[in-house]
Amino acid sequence: MGLFVWAPEWVRTGGDAGIEFFRVGRWPIFCMSRGEAHTATNAMSATREKLIGLLEPAIEALGYELTDLELNIGHGRGLVRVFIDCAEGITLADCERVSHQVSGVLDVEDPIASDYNLEVSSPGADRKLVKPEHFDRFAGHTVKVRLKRLIDGRRRITGQLLGRSDGRIQVRLNGKDLSIEIEDIEVARVVPDWNEFVRAGRA
Repeated sequence: MGLFVWAPEWVRTGGDAGIEFFRVGRWPIFCMSRGEAHTATNAMSATREKLIGLLEPAIEALGYELTDLELNIGHGRGLVRVFIDCAEGITLADCERVSHQVSGVLDVEDPIASDYNLEVSSPGADRKLVKPEHFDRFAGHTVKVRLKRLIDGRRRITGQLLGRSDGRIQVRLNGKDLSIEIEDIEVARVVPDWNEFVRAGRA
């Protein structure tokens, strides 16, 4: 586990005859079959779920919520990024406390074979809404949603989050209310109200 964070970014650069091409940072172009890419994605997803199962109880025992976990294990040194939150907000001291606890769990369980760096941080002003209850907490806020498929002719929606019920969220867009299944959401983020941050800073 490293002290510094380095997160290579994988970008699809082209493809033909069943081949997926990726460029990793400044490294050369690598290629793999779509089947291999699918297998690698499934393995990454399984490892992520295993990490959440290992780390969430330890983080909750300290009084924090594990809001999200990002995993990037590929060419070179990987990255495990853990996002935490609590009602009082997150400070650097909170991140250091959780990092120490998480490092201990990972050292004992050793769930990742390759080298990686660990990063612990707050969700940020443009936080992702990952768990169903996140959509309850941030009802009334403006959200930006990227969908897995077209809904009402759109893949990207920005509007006011009205709430959640029966596995769906309601978003008001230009005076029209859209009902979206949570399963159809690829990524949902809160759009920060910077005026609110300024007012809070002056209070």
